[in-house]
Amino acid sequence: MYLEKINSPEDIKKLSVNEMKDLSSEIRQVLLKKLSEHGGHIGPNLGIVELTVALHHVFNSPKDKIVYDVSHQSYVHKMLTGRKEAFINSEKYDEVSGYSNPEESKHDFFNIGHTSTSISLACGLAKARDLKDEKDNVIAIIGDGSLSGGEAYEGVNNAAEAGTNMIIIVNDNDMSIAENYGGLYKNLKELRDTDGQSQCNFFKAMGLDYHYVKDGHDLNQLIEVFNKVKDTEHPVVVHIHTIKGKGLAFAEKNKEQWHWGMPFVLETGESKFSMGGAEDYSNLTAKYLLNMMKQDPTVVAITSATPTVLGFVPERRKEAGKQFVDVGIAEEHAVALASGIAANGGKPVYGVYSTFLQRTYDQLSQDLCINNNPAVILVNAASVYGMNDVTHLGLYDIGMMSNIPNMVYLAPTCKEEYFAMLNWGMKQQAHPVAIRVPAMGVIESGIEDTTDYSKLNKYQVTKTGKDVAVIALGDFYQLGQDVVTKLSKENGIEATLINPKYITGIDEELLDSLKKEHKLVITLEDGILDGGFGEKIARYYGPSDVKVLNYGIKKELLDRYVPKELMKKNRLTDEQMVEDIISILK
Repeated sequence: MYLEKINSPEDIKKLSVNEMKDLSSEIRQVLLKKLSEHGGHIGPNLGIVELTVALHHVFNSPKDKIVYDVSHQSYVHKMLTGRKEAFINSEKYDEVSGYSNPEESKHDFFNIGHTSTSISLACGLAKARDLKDEKDNVIAIIGDGSLSGGEAYEGVNNAAEAGTNMIIIVNDNDMSIAENYGGLYKNLKELRDTDGQSQCNFFKAMGLDYHYVKDGHDLNQLIEVFNKVKDTEHPVVVHIHTIKGKGLAFAEKNKEQWHWGMPFVLETGESKFSMGGAEDYSNLTAKYLLNMMKQDPTVVAITSATPTVLGFVPERRKEAGKQFVDVGIAEEHAVALASGIAANGGKPVYGVYSTFLQRTYDQLSQDLCINNNPAVILVNAASVYGMNDVTHLGLYDIGMMSNIPNMVYLAPTCKEEYFAMLNWGMKQQAHPVAIRVPAMGVIESGIEDTTDYSKLNKYQVTKTGKDVAVIALGDFYQLGQDVVTKLSKENGIEATLINPKYITGIDEELLDSLKKEHKLVITLEDGILDGGFGEKIARYYGPSDVKVLNYGIKKELLDRYVPKELMKKNRLTDEQMVEDIISILK
């Protein structure tokens, strides 16, 4: 095998084109084996094999600096820069992350997991190089889907203005996670259809030199164009047409489905993990919204390139028609768009992963909440049980969103509450409403939720007791139930249990009433403690004799953690919390 002899990019430079073709075939087979056993980003990495091999054949990493946008397509780069064992040896699969990581290698320059950032980051590297009067190449690799993000435009604009060595490789596979949306993609198609000869050229209009590679899997073409642009003294775009999922028939045919996946049977494409017909909130939400769309033509579902977060698979997108909008990878625009729709009498529902909502703070504050427009935002994977890569953590939403005036942020504990909140949020006209979609699976209480959510910040007492009150928010409500049960069975303490439902405010009347018979109040939240829900409760009780214990996650940047271990580390098990409670009461 050629791959076994590749320990650094220097080894690739010794290979002939035919040998690199064989190397590329080996890499693709190794990728397929690991991806089928371990899961990960399938389509993006299969589609960039030859491009990455040619890149390292021509350029001199790490002296020449390569920045991968999102970096979920950097698996091949890792294999060629000393980390191949993490792909060849199953016992070492978890030794590298799914994204670029400077702690792993000198060939990586940033931890990157969010999109549209590579050009801006590369501009910074290039500026520092120029200030030091150095001469290395700076290369930003960005997919066509990522070009829809605002920061990508800002980076391109700055790269052109800088007028120095900057090589922007546009990996164009005519896909984002799902299909691309936006006017830019008409021009990319025109450029592909004319082999890069169209007079209408977005990149040239921005002031950049331009080269086109028709077959992004042809090593000869790739090496030729990379040699042309190497050591350029001005900014240049290399527009390369590739096939997402190249080499795996399932992935080439169903590019959206195979963008990322769990382990699968290599021969059939069948997933090794089955939901067993279990319900999930994405699917339930899609059914609900489609039904609402039929009743009200002003209802519109919005996504920023992740339509399945709302359960809108291709068939449902077609059924929704103009009542479904995918803005591409542009979360900022999605929030402002939702605000505008709501301001003009529409009923927008924007579904987004918590980690990507972090990109929209200005729009949440300025465009939405200052204007107090009644848009609905469904926040997904906001949990310790959500995504666990350091670049994709969804734990920071409570501190970010719950402290913006006018926002009503709700935390359902079950299916009945979720749909009651969603129904209210879509019908009311007084507030922007966000709902923290449960991340622990679909739990049914069997009890209809008749809460009047227009009476803001009214908590629900679900069990009345004394001495100890447990206020358990959202996904941690069931954990709160376990604590109360354990206190009763093992310690004879009948504690009060409270489902607060509202993240954005406190129920002063209820909190005051607890002072009469309660010595200790416990708060549980599935998020970062600093700036979170529990601190609001602790601050309110500050002048009183009531003690407060806040339970949640310590503020830190976590990477590939095990949820059970993280919960124990933060004393978030019922045994640990009961131990703390008894210690304080004594």
